[in-house]
Amino acid sequence: MGPIFNPDIVGKWRAEALAVENIDITEKMVDWCIAELQHKAKDFEETWSISVYDGDVVKSDQIVPESLKQALKAAAAPLEQVPAREQDWRPGYHGTVLDLVHPSLFPLIYGHSKILPDSSVGLDDCISRSGEGQIIPVPFEENTPPRRALEYETEYQYSYSFQWLPCNVEFDGNEGAVKIVSYSNKLHPKRHRDLYAVLEKLIERAIPLWNRALTPLARQASNIFPPPRIEYYECEYDPDPENGPETDGPQRADYETERRWQAARTAWYAATRRVVQPEPDVFVPPTKEQERNGKVVDLFRDYADVGLQIIIKLENIHLTPEKPQYKGGIWRNEHICASAIYCYDSDNITPSQLAFRQQSDTDTSDITHRKNQYGWLRAVFGCSWLKPAVQNVGKVETREGRLLVWPNILQHRVEPFKLADESKPGHRKIVAMFLVDPAIKIISTANVPCQQAAWWRDAVLDELEGSSGYGGKGLAGLPQEIKDQIFNDVDDFPISVEEAKEFRLELMEERRKFAALQRDVFKEHEFSLSNISRSE
Repeated sequence: MGPIFNPDIVGKWRAEALAVENIDITEKMVDWCIAELQHKAKDFEETWSISVYDGDVVKSDQIVPESLKQALKAAAAPLEQVPAREQDWRPGYHGTVLDLVHPSLFPLIYGHSKILPDSSVGLDDCISRSGEGQIIPVPFEENTPPRRALEYETEYQYSYSFQWLPCNVEFDGNEGAVKIVSYSNKLHPKRHRDLYAVLEKLIERAIPLWNRALTPLARQASNIFPPPRIEYYECEYDPDPENGPETDGPQRADYETERRWQAARTAWYAATRRVVQPEPDVFVPPTKEQERNGKVVDLFRDYADVGLQIIIKLENIHLTPEKPQYKGGIWRNEHICASAIYCYDSDNITPSQLAFRQQSDTDTSDITHRKNQYGWLRAVFGCSWLKPAVQNVGKVETREGRLLVWPNILQHRVEPFKLADESKPGHRKIVAMFLVDPAIKIISTANVPCQQAAWWRDAVLDELEGSSGYGGKGLAGLPQEIKDQIFNDVDDFPISVEEAKEFRLELMEERRKFAALQRDVFKEHEFSLSNISRSE
């Protein structure tokens, strides 16, 4: 079943782990890690996926077959094979990020977009009904969507200017099968039908991983919490110089003041003592009955009647000898419940990592420690006194062929990467899918007929050629330059690409400010030991 069950290999790993310098790891910790890895290996045989952290980041290198990856490459190619003037290079990334599909282009624009109040559109009629509906007003604060109770609220939880538009996804009768039933921006409902079909298959494979990532959160919402992996109630030191002989450490010289000598002793204590890491018990894998206890998220079962809402993004990162490095992204935490990322093509790029961090529970009132000693916070929890209670939980490589999902209680960031061989170009192509909280429906592309002027114009021209059922026969006898003038004189709606890019800059600036605010709030939690039980 793999090397983790081979005693010789495990013995080698054990020796290597215990031999690493400056890493406080014990034999019990190694035993726990090996037992947990063996449990995960057995679980992988059933699920084809692995839960990476306690935060329920889930990855799979097998759940997306090679045939689907190749189909995705082929279906996405037409989005890449466009004239240079139509390529959409993301502002602020210096010509390294090519957006094939991005929700910031043609989003819902309050005070501008038209919404259908009493009906909806699908893939077949979203263009023919372009321009229908009422302009959606700018919302008042009391009319914003319901929000979950948070211990720390930011002043602005929702934008009053923009909203990313998800597409609606329905379950298609057979368990696990899905159907995208409303358009995704930049994906033409007819020209890109092949890509819609591929994305449906990718969503089908993401759903079981989303179920795994969201189940622990659902249980916590029902006040069902797993036991802590390691109990920690008292800070201990070994060596513990403060409880050692007075003859150890700096001795007071005849000329030395009491204050200077005590300062030297205190510094020596801090440099000499070592926090004893809490030991784990024996790892006991959860039983099937325990895993079934409490709420288990099953998106198909729970939302078969209402479906899901998913935001789609496709991007290519292109590096060249002139621009050999991607500097990475910022920490993000979107207002959605879970995310998925799939890298379907990578060439001449160093390993790309997705980093995760989380807020820590700062209630440590049940931990006994000595007065004015705080170093154990860093040693045990990876945090510092009066510093943000934020734990960096690790990184996961986003290699080609890997589907990676995570719940949005975690902040994530794309780490920097560069060309492997800086003498030639390289690229990384990904699909990202953002799952809107299925318990809270938001405005989607089913409610907003096509906003893209180019789609509407092409549909009218198709009608003139007799290839579709859209209106526009009155233009048939006009010269081409007159037709162009008529289309150019259409004001306000639909939205041209140039106007959409102006709106996008506004949206990006708003999101940049909000992301900065969220990062500040995220770091507001601090460890303050003033109320923690102390031993003198």
